[in-house]
Amino acid sequence: MIIGFLRDRLSWILFVLLFLAGMNGLLWLDPGIGVELFSLLYINALLFISFSLFLIWRYNKETAYIRELAKLAESAGTDWIEALPETRFKQDETVNELLTEVASAYSQQLHTIRQSSIVQGDYTAAWVHEAKAPLTAMKLVIDSNRDHPAMRKVEAEWLRVHLLIDQQLYISRLPTLEQDYALEEAELKEMVMPEVRELMSWCLEKNLAVETDELDKAVITDKKWSRFIFRQILSNAVKYSPEGGTITIAARREPEGHLILSIKDEGPGIAPHDLPRIFDKGFTGSTGRIHNAATGLGLYLAKMVADRIGVTLHVSSVPGAGTTLEMAFSLENEFDHIRK
Repeated sequence: MIIGFLRDRLSWILFVLLFLAGMNGLLWLDPGIGVELFSLLYINALLFISFSLFLIWRYNKETAYIRELAKLAESAGTDWIEALPETRFKQDETVNELLTEVASAYSQQLHTIRQSSIVQGDYTAAWVHEAKAPLTAMKLVIDSNRDHPAMRKVEAEWLRVHLLIDQQLYISRLPTLEQDYALEEAELKEMVMPEVRELMSWCLEKNLAVETDELDKAVITDKKWSRFIFRQILSNAVKYSPEGGTITIAARREPEGHLILSIKDEGPGIAPHDLPRIFDKGFTGSTGRIHNAATGLGLYLAKMVADRIGVTLHVSSVPGAGTTLEMAFSLENEFDHIRK
């Protein structure tokens, strides 16, 4: 900041230096003015020190507002307008007025966007609930005609539509996840088995076996959102598993205290260069393009929710030998510290 201040006042400094040089030349060369060299040096030193002290004083005075503004920028909250520093000069007042006007315009735009988002979210939620009515009727028809050979295929397609609509419902709830968050103790079996049963018709269509192990362990988490994460992972495992394959769901306790829920499939695996990007929005990877079934949303949504509820996701894969995706639950959930 000091260098910037001196650069801005460079014209002042050059003017004073040139003025001193001119006065020195006049006093030294004019024979009518008798000034000894020591006196001339003394006057120059006195003027130089005085000007330096003046610059220091002006620096502290003129940059006080900027320094306070910089501190505010580092720790600014939503009420930063009320915390704007006191002005000392007209230019500081102009900056304050400009910041206030910009904040007001930004707040108005943000309010408009939020209102639009709320309307869109309400519309989406209403549409999802309306779409669930015919899906429920279709499910009743399927259940009452299971003897028909085509019902298994119809039920599998019904399930895909059901999962997509349910996913959209959760997407509409994401902006208010914090308000919808509820910690509780739940056994992994209570979260895993309903989702396995939900996808069973899809597994039967592909003749997949689902093996479970050590799911009698309990974790403290949000049961509904954890089930949503697990559903996205399990859906991916079913989607990419080969006909007649096996999906293994197991839990283990790590020495440091984390409880790990792993979902392993026997699919084609993920290429090493794709692994760092599998949680990116819209990323399907080479496997997804080959199968032409990926949307690039499932794992992205799972990661977004996991980060917000204190669950850590980790993936490992060997091309041609399947993929393992792990959900790590902490013993002390991050939201526990906020609630206490």
